[in-house]
Amino acid sequence: MRVIFPRRQVRRVLPALALLSAALTPPAMAQAPAAREVAPPRLVVFITVDQLIPAYFERYGAQLTGGLARFHRNGAFYTNAYQDHAVTETAPGHASTMSGRFPRSTGIVANDRGVQDTLAPLIGGGGPGASPYRFRGSVLYDWMRAVDPLARSLSVSRKDRGAILPLGRAGRDVFWYAWDGRMTSSVYYRDTLPTWVQRFNARRIPQSYAGKEWTLLLPASEYPEPDSIPLENRGRDFTFPHRVAEDPARAAATFASYPWMDEMLLQLALDGVQAMRLGDSARTDLLAVSLSTTDAVGHAYGPDSREVHDQVLRLDRALGAFIDSLYKVRDSSTIAFALTADHGVGSYPQLYAQKKPLPVQFVDVRPVVKATVDAVTARGAPAGAFDWDYGVLYLNRPALRRVGVDPDSLVQAFASQLRRVPGVARVDDPRTLAQRDTVNDAIARRWVHMLPPDLDVPLVASLEPGAYWAGTTSATHGTPHDYDAHVPVAFYGPWFVPGRHAAFTRVVDMAPTLARVVGVKPTEPLDGRVLTSALVPALQGGSAADRAATGER
Repeated sequence: MRVIFPRRQVRRVLPALALLSAALTPPAMAQAPAAREVAPPRLVVFITVDQLIPAYFERYGAQLTGGLARFHRNGAFYTNAYQDHAVTETAPGHASTMSGRFPRSTGIVANDRGVQDTLAPLIGGGGPGASPYRFRGSVLYDWMRAVDPLARSLSVSRKDRGAILPLGRAGRDVFWYAWDGRMTSSVYYRDTLPTWVQRFNARRIPQSYAGKEWTLLLPASEYPEPDSIPLENRGRDFTFPHRVAEDPARAAATFASYPWMDEMLLQLALDGVQAMRLGDSARTDLLAVSLSTTDAVGHAYGPDSREVHDQVLRLDRALGAFIDSLYKVRDSSTIAFALTADHGVGSYPQLYAQKKPLPVQFVDVRPVVKATVDAVTARGAPAGAFDWDYGVLYLNRPALRRVGVDPDSLVQAFASQLRRVPGVARVDDPRTLAQRDTVNDAIARRWVHMLPPDLDVPLVASLEPGAYWAGTTSATHGTPHDYDAHVPVAFYGPWFVPGRHAAFTRVVDMAPTLARVVGVKPTEPLDGRVLTSALVPALQGGSAADRAATGER
């Protein structure tokens, strides 16, 4: 018999269950290797830049002088790396960064099915409630705590999902931005904010930017992109300079759209390192930083814009200052860095079509969806029994059967209509995709990696390259195509060999690689493998049991 606890009760028992799990974990899984030639880091800093694509490193490489330059020139940098799943959105991407597992295992399949939780309101309000209750399995921090329960962690982001999901269910000090200008958390984690976060909020940094202008970092002649594309930002305020609202409350509400948001988050991370004493002892602590301004600017202006160019340059400088500041308070030889992105981005269809050249495609399946939804609701089916979400069909089969609708016939009819819509490249049954050539068919492989087996998704649709779903008014991402999946993967620090790597790599490979560096082992099977090519020779070996535990091939 299956026992289901109310969610609040589950939250009360989760910490106890986590400690019990750690206590019962077999020594071969929980303990670090007995002998290591290289001391583990005292601090792991995992940086996720929302919507950062590898192309930016090539386009702006000569102008990069800060933190991005260190990863690109002096780190182990993988140029052929991917978020190798189909729905390339923020929540699924962040859930994979430090879990070493695809969405089919983490259970985080879309932004709309990510961290939203009405039972975990924000401390002090200022946004929707959020928690990791949908997240399944473990992350790097769980594996660290299995070895040392006193290991500490901090995760900060502009977005709730960017802060929450890298630490899975294990985190406690998890903070994100509320639209009233505060950094906050939800009652899932704590009832009140710690003193150091309250002090940070008291500085009212977002409000202090009221009336200020975002101007170009470099002379205009250093930017080849035209600054006169009305397609950008929905035709409003699409040329430099960009002025912040004069009203402090409005400035705080729009602060996430400006490069200063990243700078503020990095300041918060530094304050947290000091207040929580991360990395100041012999144990290994973890800092996760998710920087989201590149995503905000990319959505508004597109990846081919002057605004994105300037944002990436400012991000580079901010990361450089952050690393330098961190080295002033912690020994640089004790810090391991990792860098990736949660997803890529596609150009506006109008611009993509000019490059290829191809027809401009905004794919409108709304009439087909509406007709199907109207038909099932007319039979008495409840809302959500037939739920279409940008290429994924979710079904409630029992609800459909109760009103006399055969789910399989309904899906077949809907699929037949979808295939006739111009711009729909393929319509697949996810249950059959594993039988395809998933080595060469990237779209099939990414859908296989996407969906948990207990999720009733009988149909998925993929668009033609360069196409957007109709109704999209900003530059966006979310498809299984390479431009939405291609991201940087990089490591920096004494444990890594600088160099450029062209081998096919996945973001899920990062967690097992860091586990090898820290000297811990995953407590469950992973989808990723250890990237031994990134590691110094002393860390490339390991026993057969070590290689099996970390997924190394």
